[in-house]
Amino acid sequence: MRPIARILVDESHRQAWSTRPEVAACMSPANPADASYAQAALTLVEAGFEVNAHVDGPITSDLLNGIDVLVLPHCSDDAWEATVGHGSPVYDAAEIEAIDAFVRRGGGLVILAETEQDKYGNNLAAVAGAFGVGVINATVQDPTHRFNDVSTWILLEPHAVHGCDVFAGVGAACFYRAGALRVDATPSEAFVFATSSATASPAHAPVLVGVSAGAGRVVVAADSDFAGDDSIDDLGNRALWRALVTWAAAGPRIMAPTGLASAIVDSPAWERLVTAVEALRPLQAADGSIAGDAGVASARVDEIVTALRELAPRVPHQADYINAVVADFDTWRNGGFGVPDFLDSLMAFHPESVRVNGIEHVVVFPMYTQNGNPNRNVEAVAIRTVWPDWVAELESTAYDNAAFVPIEFMGFTAGYDTHSAVLFPETVATREVVPFSWGGIFCDREAARFRRVSRAAADRLRLAVPPEAELLLNDQDLAQETFVLWDLVHDRTHSHGDLPFDPFMIKQRMPYWMYGLEELRCDLSTFRETQQLEQQGVVLAPYVRIAILFDRLFRFPTTGERVRNYDGLAGQIIFAWLHKSDVIRWTDNTLHIDWSRVQDSINALCAEVDTLYREGIDRSRLGHWIASYEFVSALVPPHPQSVWAQGPQALPGELKDAVDAVLPDEFPLNVFYESLRKALTPTIDAARGITGAVA
Repeated sequence: MRPIARILVDESHRQAWSTRPEVAACMSPANPADASYAQAALTLVEAGFEVNAHVDGPITSDLLNGIDVLVLPHCSDDAWEATVGHGSPVYDAAEIEAIDAFVRRGGGLVILAETEQDKYGNNLAAVAGAFGVGVINATVQDPTHRFNDVSTWILLEPHAVHGCDVFAGVGAACFYRAGALRVDATPSEAFVFATSSATASPAHAPVLVGVSAGAGRVVVAADSDFAGDDSIDDLGNRALWRALVTWAAAGPRIMAPTGLASAIVDSPAWERLVTAVEALRPLQAADGSIAGDAGVASARVDEIVTALRELAPRVPHQADYINAVVADFDTWRNGGFGVPDFLDSLMAFHPESVRVNGIEHVVVFPMYTQNGNPNRNVEAVAIRTVWPDWVAELESTAYDNAAFVPIEFMGFTAGYDTHSAVLFPETVATREVVPFSWGGIFCDREAARFRRVSRAAADRLRLAVPPEAELLLNDQDLAQETFVLWDLVHDRTHSHGDLPFDPFMIKQRMPYWMYGLEELRCDLSTFRETQQLEQQGVVLAPYVRIAILFDRLFRFPTTGERVRNYDGLAGQIIFAWLHKSDVIRWTDNTLHIDWSRVQDSINALCAEVDTLYREGIDRSRLGHWIASYEFVSALVPPHPQSVWAQGPQALPGELKDAVDAVLPDEFPLNVFYESLRKALTPTIDAARGITGAVA
């Protein structure tokens, strides 16, 4: 897969560190780790970043094109340290100008300064000064908050920063013979991530600072040793290093036009197809039939058929489908435009049989759209399959699901100018129920809505998010790939595990919390599964966990109607579990998440749901519903007027009557969610019809 970010480490200005082990061994033969950033580079590579070293020549704008983060390690005159590179430890005015322009147009910069900064003969202080951070010539000492009883090995004092938490999941971290920093940038631009402690000298001195500069970001650390091979595994230093580089890369991305040509949408026939479909829509009743002027409808059908035949050479893999859908249009017309039946063309449409990355399909059916238009209007959609090699390999080796088809929008008619983000066979008007052989998930729309709503929620709740989460919220491509992996694992989970006799995928009428629990189970299982995937080197795995958490906590409970909103209920359950476990706290109008405990707490909830499912096989159907209700209601208070809340003795004996006794909003939103839903409504409404191209 593509690199999440591209990192360039400068080793051309007499750096005292090298990412290349063989070079570090030459610099410090007795202890190569004392000059090596090999582990720092490996940490970033394992996180999905591409890391390269710049070994010769000046820093120029051309050099920085295509780079996301530039790292400037501590450099020195050879009188003080063994160094690498043939240049000067001083960056000249042209280089500083190029670095400044790079950052302000959206790049990231990490500057690793040192103790007694002035003596080394470099001008990293001047580079940092261009962004409002001064490097003080000092050595911080702390007789109390220290590591390994060494007073110059200071333990960092993290500071809360609005909107971001670079210490999420880090724990303690240590700087070794650190200098100190001075913040000259305005408070709205500067973030003091960490200081020395109250017992240090100097006390409360900034030692780790972030700055927003233009569209880019700068990190300045007053110590370079913390990321060296001989120190990176002390305390949480490795996690802190990864977080700092990620934060530098996580600035808001300017989404450039994709520039991808579309064989379908670029054809004039597509525009004529859309025009004809939109003209046919007002003629149709809710069931898709047309009772008005058959002549006008016939003319529109002629235009649709002509456009489809013109598009056919552009999608040769769809020859059978286009012939079938043209025949279905003719049959519909010849039958007097009654309730449409497009079963034959639906059975000829098989996007799952050609899962090739970038392949396009034209889709025309009378259909409703989930979470969108409930009527059986004729719709036209141009889709592109998302099937990169890494997805194909995972599906073929670990998560077999022949029906799974991640897709993105190329064009659509009004029925998809909605919140709908799926393309399913059952939505098409047919004379009989069709077998489920494929399911299309619009990963671009899901990712775009997730990003908008989650960002708005985090801002509204003043939630400090980890750098990985911020990167996910700011990068549409990363979010889209994350949703493909999430959907792949989630979708397969529906048919795996200790399922009771009444699984979700069997179409039966049940209380809606049963569907909520099934969606919850699949997401919790996916959350747990990604921990194994991460150990196997799947770099998107931690981003999937963030997406699950944020989407379930923020988007699902606040989106859609409250009538039998099982997706929203699944999110309410997660919130209640984390809140009761004190992992989430809502204090002083600020949402706090203990990121160090999220994973274990979610795993514990997953175990509880697994037990509920495993024991379901021993119960009657009604008994399983009751047990599930008791599980949910222990976390999410039911409606005060609920019959179900009165206990099993209050329920009617017939299953149908028991389902009828369920209130439309059996588990109402709590006051937190009521307020959040009201605040997010403009953002949710604005995301209607959004695609990745306009995210």
